[in-house]
Amino acid sequence: MIITPIFIISMILVFVLVWLFVNTIDKRKWLTFLVSLVLTPIVYFYVFYPILNIFSSYNHEKHFDAEAWEAEPALRFEMAHEILNDSIFIGKDKNEVENLLGESEWYGWDNAIKANSPDKWNYNMGFKPGAFNNMQECIELNFENNKVKSVTSYQLEKTFD
Repeated sequence: MIITPIFIISMILVFVLVWLFVNTIDKRKWLTFLVSLVLTPIVYFYVFYPILNIFSSYNHEKHFDAEAWEAEPALRFEMAHEILNDSIFIGKDKNEVENLLGESEWYGWDNAIKANSPDKWNYNMGFKPGAFNNMQECIELNFENNKVKSVTSYQLEKTFD
């Protein structure tokens, strides 16, 4: 476990809340302190942290790895930051992209030709975890002269049949 300032602040917050709750049961300060000290990690890891994960959209980030991309398509969103913000595919040709990401899952729509364009490659990134997330992340690589010109991200809504 990595001790970070956010973790310490969260633990202090949980301790104060537990202290206030236990203080309503018994007014002896030493007993309240001991019970709060013992209950704080339990309340943090079994109540506070799960609720925080439900309502936040935080997800772990990983460096791009072609093997992980192929093996775990549902976890591709973990590599999205490096693909989009670091522009690791800008300037690569179609063969290089196909070797790293595999064959395009579908072609994007091009209004100029009123059809799906073989210069707009799309890949599904999976669903980010979260209780209220029904949006599927996708990326689109736009090619110009057989080289990646831009990489964009968009979301598709999950539909249930």
